[in-house]
Amino acid sequence: MRPFLPWRSYVSMRSYILVLAITATAATRGVAQNPQYEVFALRYATVPDFPTSALVIGADADERIDIAMVFWLVRGDGHVILFDSGFHRAAWFERFDIHDYMRPDSVLRLAGVEPETVTDIIVSHAHWDHMGGIDLFPNAVIWIQRDEFAWYTGPAWQNGGRGGGADPGDLVELVRGNTQGNVRLIDGDDVEILPGIRVYTGARHTYASQYVRVAGGVPVILASDNAYLYRNLMQHRPGATFARADTTANLEAQTRMLRLAGGIQHVVPGHDPEQFRRFPTEGRVARIR
Repeated sequence: MRPFLPWRSYVSMRSYILVLAITATAATRGVAQNPQYEVFALRYATVPDFPTSALVIGADADERIDIAMVFWLVRGDGHVILFDSGFHRAAWFERFDIHDYMRPDSVLRLAGVEPETVTDIIVSHAHWDHMGGIDLFPNAVIWIQRDEFAWYTGPAWQNGGRGGGADPGDLVELVRGNTQGNVRLIDGDDVEILPGIRVYTGARHTYASQYVRVAGGVPVILASDNAYLYRNLMQHRPGATFARADTTANLEAQTRMLRLAGGIQHVVPGHDPEQFRRFPTEGRVARIR
């Protein structure tokens, strides 16, 4: 038999339980809003003897660098996220001198992740070496800027358009994914698309490229081609952009990346092999955080 409690005691107890429930819910929401993600760089190929002046405007025309071909893994809070996806279409092996290639889905397995478990792919921009692997991860939702999607599936291929660097086969896969409900179009700058994952635009490497900030105790900026090398950031030099007039926007984006990350040590450039020396690395996988 339950002990008798006065009505006021029942009300007080119920209020107390309600407060506990609200507090627990708020705490749970707090965890969901501020997840702790692991961040990795995955190197799937190398392009040797690439002209540095094509990456850092103003660099010596004779200087060359072996650039790293990279995509990034962000894992936590129930999400397995790729930032970019590499490539695998044969045409690009004929156009570029690709060395030490491993297909991106196989590289991902080196990090202990099966391709089918990828939940999301954030596409920095529509170029062949960044969007060319979206079909290797069949269960992923693809995130891309609305303006990037619209440009490269339409005006880029009209007279006077600029579709260079994008692969028609990749765009077919992107459109197919959209018809199947697996594409999310992002509307502009400074948008949180997943808990703790925020995207920014403004660098104009392509029509509407974007970079990612991964929140946490120490935030990480994944720049992709919006900053090719650490040298871009250290010397405040623009990279190749959609149009020459966009170099100012590229420099402004670099400055913003440094501010959002709290320093250059937390910004990861898109093609710099240095990221595999600065961070603990095993084979093709570097642990950034």
